[in-house]
This record gives sequence, C-alpha cells and structure tokens, in this order.
Amino acid sequence: MNAGHTWVGDWLGRRARYTPHKEGLVVMPGAQNAGAGNPGGAPLRLTFDQWNRRANRMAHCLRARGIGKGDRVGVLAQNCPEMLDLLFACGKLGAIFVPYNWRLTAAELAPLVADSQPGLLLCGPHCAAPAAVALVDLQLEQYPDSPPEPVTVDLEDPWMILYTGGTTGRAKGAVLSHRQVTWNAWNTIAGWGLSPDDRVPILTPFFHTGGLNVLTTPLVQLGGTSVLMGPFDPGQLLEAVTTERLSIIFMVPTMFQMMTEHPGFAAADFARIKFLISGGASCPRPVAEAYWAKGVIFKTGYGMTEVGPNCFALPDHEMQRRAGSVGFPIFHAGMRLMVDDRACGPGEVGELQIAGPHLCSGYWGDPAASRESNPDGWFRTGDLAYQDDEGFYYIVDRKKDMFISGGENVYPVEVETVLYRHPAVAEAAVVGVPDARWGEVGKAFVALKRGRVVSEAELIAHCRTQLARYKVPKSVAFRPSLPKSAAGKILKRALRD
Repeated sequence: MNAGHTWVGDWLGRRARYTPHKEGLVVMPGAQNAGAGNPGGAPLRLTFDQWNRRANRMAHCLRARGIGKGDRVGVLAQNCPEMLDLLFACGKLGAIFVPYNWRLTAAELAPLVADSQPGLLLCGPHCAAPAAVALVDLQLEQYPDSPPEPVTVDLEDPWMILYTGGTTGRAKGAVLSHRQVTWNAWNTIAGWGLSPDDRVPILTPFFHTGGLNVLTTPLVQLGGTSVLMGPFDPGQLLEAVTTERLSIIFMVPTMFQMMTEHPGFAAADFARIKFLISGGASCPRPVAEAYWAKGVIFKTGYGMTEVGPNCFALPDHEMQRRAGSVGFPIFHAGMRLMVDDRACGPGEVGELQIAGPHLCSGYWGDPAASRESNPDGWFRTGDLAYQDDEGFYYIVDRKKDMFISGGENVYPVEVETVLYRHPAVAEAAVVGVPDARWGEVGKAFVALKRGRVVSEAELIAHCRTQLARYKVPKSVAFRPSLPKSAAGKILKRALRD
C-alpha cells in the first residue's frame, strides 16, 4: 500500500501546469448545456488551463455541498462537459465518481443508487431522479476557479464506480482506483502509440468505461485533445474528421457500420486518420474491409470495465494479415488461457485470464463476486480466446454464449461472421436453443439491409457453404433491428428470452 499524496488525483491540475494553453477539450454543439444540446451554436474550445479552472469550480461546489474523500457523487446525464468536470473534480477531492446509465427505468436505477449510496446525486436536463440536483442549478460561477485545498489520495483509493452492463443479471459496480486508471492510460499511450498531437472524438457514453477510459483519460495524461460529440450522427462525425482534424476514432462496430452506410462515406477524406479501432463487440469483417478499401488502418481492440479497457495492441503492419486478431498483450499486462486448471497450447481455446496493475479493485459492496472474479491475482474474464503459434491472440466468444450441439462446441461469433458475409445482412446474432436430438442447436436472428430481401432457406444454405454442419443455424428469425445495450452491443439475453 502506497502512502497517500496530494498530487495523485489532480490530473487536470498537473496537465494545466505543463501545457496550459494547449487545447484540451472541444465540446461540439450537441453536447453543450449539460446535455441539452445546442445544435446551432459553435464548438466550445477549452485549453487545459480553462478546463482545469472549470474542474476547480466544480470541486469547490462539491465541497460546499458536503462532499469529501471517499464520498460518492452520482450523476444521471447524457454526455456533457459537466460530467468530465465532475470526474476530475472528484479526483481533486478524493471523492468517487459514479455515472449511472440514463437509459435505465426508475425501477432499474433504484438498486444502483441504493448500492452506491451517493452523498450527492446530480442529473442532466433529459433525466430525473428523486432528490437529484440539476447540473444547470449548481451555479458554478459563484465558486472560485483556484485549486481546492489539497487532499491526500492513495493510488488504491477508488476514483470511479462503473456499473457493468448487467445483461446476465444485476449490474455490479466495478471499483476503478487511481492506480487502475493511471496504468490503463500509460498502457494505452505506450501500446497504441498515442501523441500529444492526437485529436480524438468521444462518441460512447460516460456511464461506460469506453467513454471515460479508452482514450479520454489517456489523452489528459499525455496532453492530447478530446472532442466531445453530441448524440451519434455519422454525417456529423464524417464532417468532424476534417473540421476538427481527428486522428484516431474509437467506436463500437454498429457505429462504424452506420458510418459506411452514410451517403458521405464514399467521398470522405481519412488522410489525417492514424487508425480506427473497434471495440465492445465482435466486428464483422465486411465493416473492416470498407475502411481498408479507403486505405485506413482499421483494427479491433479488446477490454473490459474491470481490466482496462485497453488490454491488447495489434501492430499496424499486421492489420490485414492478422484480421480478427486483437494482437499482443498491452505493455504492462499478463495474459493466460486456461481450461479448468490447465494452460492452453497454441490454437487451443480457453478462458482468457488477465493480471497486472490495470485490474479493478473488485466490486462495490460485493466481496463474494470480487473473490470469484479474481481469486489469485488473475481476473477471470469469461471470454474464450486462443493464441496462434506466433503469439497473436484471437477472441472467440463469451464463455456464456458458447453452446454444445451434438457434443461439439459452437462459438456463435464464428457463425455470425459467416452471416455478415451475406450481402443482404445488416445485423446478426446466434444463440443456442434447446433441441430434443442434439441438446442445443443454433438459432439466428437477422436484420436485413434496407431494400434487401433474402429467405431463411437462402441464409442457411449460405452458412452450409462455409461451416461444418453442426455449426449451421437450424432456423432464422428476421427482425427490423436487433436489441442493443447503450454501448451498442447486441443483447443476446433479450433474444433468448
């Protein structure tokens, strides 16, 4: 255990000392006014000094409302700069930032608030919760922009509680310490080759680790520029690639696919883009190929709230030769693949387990779940993967999604990849369903591209040309679209239900 220090939590204060006049945060119109949006306005441009002064005001405001070290500050709001001010203000005070999923119903939200017991609950204009204080009512202009009284913070002290998706049951609050966020930042900087000149859009929600920790916190650590976008609009993003001189884009596969379908995609200029990286779910190869055809480096990442979220790095020159691989472990991370208590050999599928300084501190108020996920310093991801003979890792599927048909393991992602190769398929998901003869068989759920028509028999025949017979879905259900989480992941639990 490290002795505490007054500098551990004040990221923006330190960054503002080094590069006070560097543009640190650009807020596009749709993300302004505490999430209310301002479509006709101009971008808000903040230097690191200006951004730090905003966070100082927020810290003084929180302290005036009784928030101190270890207290939770809950917030229910769409992405807006005030949420980032809150994040870094909590760091300055040693408080804990707890963003809730604003898409949840009151019944779904109540257990999370009861679990985390925030000392202060804030909300944006599109959200409401009992006893919540509106972000726009904080009257921050009344508070000084000087640094708050320093607080001693240990690297092991919690900085965030992020509730995992809960697609398999009640959501659990992953505790992210200052240590974890710091190590994820430097792993990302070293493994992904980030630069202070990078300009990166924020496109995923702040109640998930993707919005906060894929690139936002690493860029503050390094001194790069984050561009906070409003609600996702592929046309606006394509425009921002040029107007905001974007260099890296992280999104989930659905968002990348939506961008390829936009009328402006064909003429879009990606010359300034260093690379695109897809995460959060398996990315269909046709989506990657659309970007490769434009000469763009397009890669797949892997991570989880509890372990990163950036755990691997794929070298640029291996992008197409190793299509589907997430690459090698990030700079300071240990990886192993296990079947029961045995290590896997090359090409053998096993559970991915991760060790290193970028692991979370367990689950808030749930010691049993904490021990189960990490009994020995190796976090059990629940994901199945294999390593080829050159050391490249490939994520196969979620352990819970695999099913057994006639004694053979079936990995739905493999089947979905084949379905996505059909020109009529826009979205695909495969789940195992009971079968009297085989135990379980695959059922495919498919959404078609606009104006396309294909039959169940044609899709099954398409799969038979590329898959062993036991892997081929026995039925196909067509839907206008497939249910998704706020992070863009297809909800297989909902499909099973």
